[in-house]
Amino acid sequence: MPDRASILGLLPRGTLPVGAGLMVVGAGSYAHLAVAGHTLPASAMAAMAVLWSVVYLLALGVFLPVEQEMSRLVAARTAVGEGAGPVVRRGAALTAAILAVMLVAIAAAARPLADRLFGGDIAMVAVLASALCALAIASVSRGTLAGQGKFGAYGRQLAFDGGSRVALAGALGAAGLRSAVAFGLILTIAPLMAVTATLGPMLADLRPGPAAPWKTMGSRLGLLITTMLLAQIIINAAVVSVRLLSPDAPALAGAMLTAVVLARVPLFVSMSVQTSLLPGLAGAVSADDQVRFRRLVPRGCLIVTILGIAGGLPATVLGPWLSRVLFGVRPILGQAAFGWLAAGTLFYMLAMVLGQAAMSLSRHRDQVLAWLTGAAVLAVVTISPGGIVPGEARLRVVAAYALGSFTAALALAIVLMVRAPRADRSTAASHTAPGPHSLGRAVSG
Repeated sequence: MPDRASILGLLPRGTLPVGAGLMVVGAGSYAHLAVAGHTLPASAMAAMAVLWSVVYLLALGVFLPVEQEMSRLVAARTAVGEGAGPVVRRGAALTAAILAVMLVAIAAAARPLADRLFGGDIAMVAVLASALCALAIASVSRGTLAGQGKFGAYGRQLAFDGGSRVALAGALGAAGLRSAVAFGLILTIAPLMAVTATLGPMLADLRPGPAAPWKTMGSRLGLLITTMLLAQIIINAAVVSVRLLSPDAPALAGAMLTAVVLARVPLFVSMSVQTSLLPGLAGAVSADDQVRFRRLVPRGCLIVTILGIAGGLPATVLGPWLSRVLFGVRPILGQAAFGWLAAGTLFYMLAMVLGQAAMSLSRHRDQVLAWLTGAAVLAVVTISPGGIVPGEARLRVVAAYALGSFTAALALAIVLMVRAPRADRSTAASHTAPGPHSLGRAVSG
């Protein structure tokens, strides 16, 4: 039965249950960081801040593409009544191979990573590796659930993840444990518990189907991983950048993380739109429903714009006070920094929606170029004191986030204006694959 959002016709199907789950996992993340901020000393909180940023840079940059590709391919098969079991097995095997490569690289660079990012604590590198393992498993589970249209189970997994974070962080805080390693391990334990809790719904309807050749998923996955790594560099660079640019100010890294997560409040909500939007776009492309495709994209942009403004204004005005009250950090960053971060989050959400539309049309190379341009702008602004945004490193890194996100969104908007299907053009004229469902064949590889 469609959820209320789809009945109203205002949001993609699945937005409400996924949104509810994201609200819980978002609250759990904030509780996790709040307890850590009030419990850990500045040096340990700096290590925790960098761990958080690196985990999500790598996990979302590498494993979210796998989740999205699985969601896209499972949705495309579901739309034509084909079993998705082979796609899920291929996705799981590919995820395991990618994870193995990442773990080998982390092991080889363990000592430099510990010294530059974690104040010499080698145990934090092990925590980083374990968190990546957990999030790799979660990406396969969530990609399958989203592609099957089981957004209720998807939302429950997110909610269980968030609830586990609250319980675990609360227990550590009550025990007075002042260990960055202990708080960091929550990033491993909570996702694994959540996957276990929703394993049944994921496996219930997996059916055999046509074989899924490696090229079905792998042909464009490299481009998608590149895209998402660039996107995650843009959204997570601020914390790592201030840690590297100001190594003698550990409190700044913790303050930057709390500012970033406060500015990202709208992003937690918008992810429900994005999670349910991609299968909707993929289904529209598979069915050659160009009218639906062209209706979903601007609707998604409008929703995230409203969310960005509604969340960004309070974050800008109240951000310094909230950082001190909620997270126990000194008000190092002012309202100007929060304003840049709020603007960057708005542009980032728009870029994500536009990027999903480009991906559903198999415009993976165009998406890479758009995010590469945004990352280049971010790098130039970050490393050029006295240039585009003169001032301290803390101001440059937040301005770089906003300008990099804006550049990526603008580039993707141009891609869609040029490449999006039009109702007055035949599918055959736009794609090389023959037949009445050539758009669907393009999606499914």
